[in-house]
Amino acid sequence: MSKELSELEKNLQQTKKQFLTTAKRATRELDRQRKALRKEITRANTRAKRARTQLQKKSERLANTTATKAKRELRKQIHKLEKVLDGARGDAAQLRKDLAPVMSDLASARDHLSHALHVDRAMEKIRRQLGGKPKAKKKARKKKTAKKKATRKKAKKKKATRKKAPARRKTARKKAPARKKAPARKKAARRA
Repeated sequence: MSKELSELEKNLQQTKKQFLTTAKRATRELDRQRKALRKEITRANTRAKRARTQLQKKSERLANTTATKAKRELRKQIHKLEKVLDGARGDAAQLRKDLAPVMSDLASARDHLSHALHVDRAMEKIRRQLGGKPKAKKKARKKKTAKKKATRKKAKKKKATRKKAPARRKTARKKAPARKKAPARKKAARRA
């Protein structure tokens, strides 16, 4: 029987170790993916911002320009910038969609990792409970009788009716004046 138990404990330790390493690896990988997706989202957002500012500048220039050839050229550039802006917005939205399942997987992986780390404590607690002595039972308290309660109430009433003597005033002592230190004299440098 003890051989079977030791074998089961050995298997449990190995399984726990595998679970812990797998949970750590999954957490690291998902965290890496999360950081990469966040970077991509910020890049897409900066691209969109840049395109938006350029689009605004081009449209202002178009409003001020009078030549038809320049207007045609500016309209082409504005059209291209609008495409870039739409593409950047679409990329950012897609990346956010991709990030959502990664974040949920990361949360579950972190839960599994914390569970794996707390398994040791739980096993140690179970070992202590199985191997240790049972705790001593507390002694039952005796109930107070009605007579004792009544005498305590009377004693409290007596204490409450007594008047307290007025507190004596303490006389303030005069402090001796602090001595002034004599100023330090500097030694005159002798000339040779």
